[in-house]
Amino acid sequence: MAMLTRSLVSASIPFLRGFSSAATSFLKTGDVLKRARIFTSEEVLDYSKVSHDSNPLHFDSESAQNAGFEDRVVHGMLVAGLFPKIISSHFPGAVYVSQSLHFRSPVYIGEEIVGEVRAINIREKKNRYLAKFKTACFKNGSVVIDGEAMAILPTLAMEEENTL
Repeated sequence: MAMLTRSLVSASIPFLRGFSSAATSFLKTGDVLKRARIFTSEEVLDYSKVSHDSNPLHFDSESAQNAGFEDRVVHGMLVAGLFPKIISSHFPGAVYVSQSLHFRSPVYIGEEIVGEVRAINIREKKNRYLAKFKTACFKNGSVVIDGEAMAILPTLAMEEENTL
């Protein structure tokens, strides 16, 4: 235990530079990190260009409605991109190892989505930390995407979320 504590303290020192307070939060099992986001038509178009996914469900309301949707649908993988954003904004240098996803409900352009990652297991491995997270995105309190992610964290010291 003393070695883990020493490791946590030494790992957090670089992240204390530049902060006015020495109070640092450390990730522990059960912690939840969240981020809200509204996806725009421009973001869907940009994602389509990068991913080469030009399915008309994302661009044409009539096509989307003919397929049983209310309107144009945001790419599921674009929405799932909230998970690595949440993790990397608190742990710069984190390495995303895996992600499982279950798409439960559509996300429409202009809807507010809340992404959430919950630490469910953390273990030290070679002066780094392997963290397993339960991941979920919510729309009006209902799950639209869920799954699990694994990431290698350089430290358990959490930085304030950057918005870049």
